[in-house]
Amino acid sequence: MSSAVRTLVLVRHGQSTDNEQNLFSGFRNPSLTERGVAEAKAAGRKLKDLGFRFDIAFTSKLDRAQRTLTLMLEQLDQSDLPIRADSALNERDYGELSGLNKAEARNQWSPEQVHLWRKSYDAVPPGGESLAMTAARTVPFYEQELAVRVQEGERVLVVAHGNSLRSIVMHLEDMSPEALMTFNITTSEILIYSFSESGAVIEKTSVVATSLL
Repeated sequence: MSSAVRTLVLVRHGQSTDNEQNLFSGFRNPSLTERGVAEAKAAGRKLKDLGFRFDIAFTSKLDRAQRTLTLMLEQLDQSDLPIRADSALNERDYGELSGLNKAEARNQWSPEQVHLWRKSYDAVPPGGESLAMTAARTVPFYEQELAVRVQEGERVLVVAHGNSLRSIVMHLEDMSPEALMTFNITTSEILIYSFSESGAVIEKTSVVATSLL
C-alpha cells in the first residue's frame, strides 16, 4: 500500500500512564509509558513501510498526543513536518471522572451508568462532555481544516485521542449512536481513509502496528 491522493490518516496516541492504570484521562496530561513510546514508534515505522509521506500533521494540545506524533515523525524521517496543535482535537472532558480508576467509578455510580458515560453518544458525565459535545468541536474542525486540505490533495496525518477520533470516525462513516457503543480505537491504532473527488470515503484500512515490547 502507498499513500494516495486525498488521504487522511488518524492515529490514537500510544499508551499513557492513565491507560496503564485504567484511569479516566480527559483533559489530564499523563505521560506515555514505555509501552506507549514503543507503540508510537511502531506506528511511525508501519506508515513508513506502507510508503506514506505527509504534507502536514495535526494533533491536540495534550502531551500524550504530541509526544506520540513526535516519535512517529522521527520514524517517518519527517521531523521537520509542519504541525498544528489545536484544542478542538483534545480528548473529551470527563469532568468529575477525570483521574478516577474506572472500577472505582463503577462502584460509585454503578457499572451501567459509567458504561453509558463512556460509550454512548449523548450521556454527559458530571461536569464533563458527552461524545455529542465533543463532536460539536471535532466535526467542524474536520470540515474546516482537515477535509479542505485532503480535497486539495494534501496528505494529512492526525494524532489525537480515543474519543475525539471516535467522533470524527462517526461523522466519516455515518455511524449510528448504537453502532458507536461498540466501536473502540486502541492505543496507536492507525485508521487510513481514502476519498473520492466529491469527498466521500471510498476506502478504509485499520492497522495496529506491533511494538517491540
